[in-house]
Amino acid sequence: QRILRLAEMCRRLETEEEKVLPFYPSSLAEGELQDARRALEETPVEPLARAVQDYVGLERFWQRFNKAKLEEKVLDQIRMALANRNQHLRELLQQYLAGVSLSRKVLKD
Repeated sequence: QRILRLAEMCRRLETEEEKVLPFYPSSLAEGELQDARRALEETPVEPLARAVQDYVGLERFWQRFNKAKLEEKVLDQIRMALANRNQHLRELLQQYLAGVSLSRKVLKD
């Protein structure tokens, strides 16, 4: 119940794009999607499968969770790329400033 309440609270914070298209499109072919749907509709025989069926309602939660984790990883990669670019630009600026100060010394002499 707590997770469902938190999910409701998070739903209010979603952007319009996330509300309309909350997940990435499936990479499964049409035949694979039909097989998956049939497997979900069948009554499970194994005890573990029956226990897992009780948590099917959390599937959307895990989809959102996994999407958030993927986006977090992407943002980390972008941050690292920007940090590297920033460091490169700082080095170029230092080289430029060193060149400017050297040329001023040469002009004075």
